Amino acid sequence: MTIEAPETKIVDSYRVACDGSEGALGHPRVYLQIPEAEGFVECPYCDCKYIHKDAAEAHS
Repeated sequence: MTIEAPETKIVDSYRVACDGSEGALGHPRVYLQIPEAEGFVECPYCDCKYIHKDAAEAHS
């Protein structure tokens, strides 16, 4: 059995909202803060990884 890799999104804001992107099948909307030193944050519900565009090259 293989596990599907979580989604990764490149964003241009250090504050993002995640709701699972699946409508009624998603999760409650949460607001996440991307630490400037790390350049990314992961959603605690769906593990979607949000990478700030300034740090995208380092995480690719």
